[in-house]
Amino acid sequence: MNQLTHEDLRIRLLIVDDEQSIRKLCATVGEALGFICMEAESGDSALALLEEQPAHMVLSDMVMPHMSGLEFLEKVKKLLPRTEVALMTGHGSIETAVQAMKLGAYDYITKPFSPLEELRLFLRRMAEKVRLVEENEFLRQRMDSETAVHGIVGSSAKIQEVLRMVSRLKDTRTPVLIFGESGTGKELVARAMHYRGAFASRPFVAVDCGSLVPTLIESELFGYERGAFTGALKSKVGLFQSANGGTVFLDEIGELPLELQAKLLRVLQEKEVRPVGSNQRVKVDVRIMAATNRDLEAAYKVGAFRKDLYFRLNVVTVHVPGLRERRSDIPMLVQWFLERYAPGTDLRVSNAAMKALIQYDWPGNVRELENCVERAVALGDGQLIDLGDLPPAIANASPSSSTMPVPVDGAAMDATAGFASRTGAPTSTDLEDIERATIQRVFEQVNGDKALAGRMLGISRATLYRKLKRYNISGGSAPGASSHTLQ
Repeated sequence: MNQLTHEDLRIRLLIVDDEQSIRKLCATVGEALGFICMEAESGDSALALLEEQPAHMVLSDMVMPHMSGLEFLEKVKKLLPRTEVALMTGHGSIETAVQAMKLGAYDYITKPFSPLEELRLFLRRMAEKVRLVEENEFLRQRMDSETAVHGIVGSSAKIQEVLRMVSRLKDTRTPVLIFGESGTGKELVARAMHYRGAFASRPFVAVDCGSLVPTLIESELFGYERGAFTGALKSKVGLFQSANGGTVFLDEIGELPLELQAKLLRVLQEKEVRPVGSNQRVKVDVRIMAATNRDLEAAYKVGAFRKDLYFRLNVVTVHVPGLRERRSDIPMLVQWFLERYAPGTDLRVSNAAMKALIQYDWPGNVRELENCVERAVALGDGQLIDLGDLPPAIANASPSSSTMPVPVDGAAMDATAGFASRTGAPTSTDLEDIERATIQRVFEQVNGDKALAGRMLGISRATLYRKLKRYNISGGSAPGASSHTLQ
């Protein structure tokens, strides 16, 4: 059976009704919205058609010969679980809607359509949910491909240039110096170069030069002999020897003391180390990668870094951009971290929250974004991350504080709404209008019952309260409505 793919950029709508006039009316509205419309006069013929041509959306009559709309709904959800199914009925009721939704229906709409605009808005809202699901799946597929190389996630021009450098340098033994601010993922770049190339089966040893105790750095890097100092009860192989044949990654190389820099230079030039307390030199064959967030050229000019070591390391350089330099990758990174901290859920981020995430300057870069998403998952309602779930500094981010234009309506937002934008879908403003109208309609239908409205809309009560306040929607609850919940 064929499967729906993200490459199929136009929404396919199947209309199922035994009345030809209803099918033609719905098809006319759907085609005006840019959908590819198909028709079937019964549940059996619709299922046969779906076997050959899967649809993104199905709009089915509730009462049909031989097979009811509810029976048809159950069969469609088994055949195509991701296909959204809505039901048309001339005998609409809350009880029928609840039964249909328990079986997996998207929603229901009553016939005749009056006004016709109601049908158009209904189909647009339904299509937007389909596009969001398709886009999430598309992002997951991309993150499982070359755009997520050992945790390097992104499709921006700058991160793609980093990945091209990784590809070029993965097999070379030449020293590599990786520049980038703290939190940009310099070690991920080093690991990608190691594990994607000829050294993949050999050791990768990472050393944080900034966290090592100065008096122990030499013994950690080069090893020591028994009795070399107090507490050296037995000999120990250093990190360079343990990485023999592989890669040593020296993170924050700018923090290495000057006296150790001279010994590191000897390792690079002579390819040998001398353990502390030993008179013997040991040959080592390692590839050196180093990373720093400091300007080493400025450091050697003021005597804070050895000039000869700088030029020995600075053979090939890789610049890892800060997150504010690749804002269009933020939606994909957010999805990546949601998969990590909320696996197996449909947790998503509201437009307002995503806009704030894109506008923020991220001084802590990807590491700060990861912490932000983890925090939002922990504090959120489990369905939607909204502005209130973000730290105040991020929720109140202003584009005026940015060091570059913020592409909120361009590349960055297209990374999450790309599927919609490529199909001529509603803009963010349109979606807010649709959301407001949808909530208002459901709220009125259930006579102010917030619990039932939230269940019909597929959102938590807390999220519904925020939406009601945001859109200034008010209405009295029905007597006893607060205790009315669906199981």
